[in-house]
Amino acid sequence: MKLIKQLFAIATVAFASVSYAAVAAPAPAGNEAPDVLVKRISQDVLDTAKADKEIQGGNQKRIMDLVETKILPYVDFQRMTSLAAGRYWREASPEQQKQLSTEFRSLLIFTYSGALSQVKNETIEFKPLRADPSDSEVEVRSQVNVARGEPIPLNYRVAKTPAGWKIYDINVLGAWLVETYKGTFASEISKGGIDGLIKTLSEKNKKLASKPIKAASAK
Repeated sequence: MKLIKQLFAIATVAFASVSYAAVAAPAPAGNEAPDVLVKRISQDVLDTAKADKEIQGGNQKRIMDLVETKILPYVDFQRMTSLAAGRYWREASPEQQKQLSTEFRSLLIFTYSGALSQVKNETIEFKPLRADPSDSEVEVRSQVNVARGEPIPLNYRVAKTPAGWKIYDINVLGAWLVETYKGTFASEISKGGIDGLIKTLSEKNKKLASKPIKAASAK
């Protein structure tokens, strides 16, 4: 379970840094190929996490700085939230959508950021991209090589936007991140509506925020 969280951290802490895709600054290389983009930002985050003693020690501010400065422009977090909410997203008001995006972002921060401090000797190997130049959505495939055990598949869904390619979902060991939250979201919404889901996420985030980042990541 710890390793899975580390893998999700490498790939998904990016999502936690984005409040709304619309406010993210344009990527510096808008014409960058999707696999090149994902490889660059993944390797950058991985290398930084390994080299920074403060991050290895669980320094929350340094981890958040890493997220905000290196990955912020490259993720369509609002799309990921809408996919996790499914049909209920269309039923939500703009204000509810905004609140849900904010709380979901915070949940991912608290759930996965602490795992970055546990990254040690893992390396990422990318597979050849299977896509046509005209494709607007592609899947970037990679694997995480660990010191012991078989390589672990780690794939990204990426979509072309006016500001360049944006990551909106990841898959670890056959499980897409969005799908892992879909059931929970639907269950909470069926009990208390969109506001009920927002309240549940908000309360969980408050509890996690009161704990050191390592403790929060263990949840």
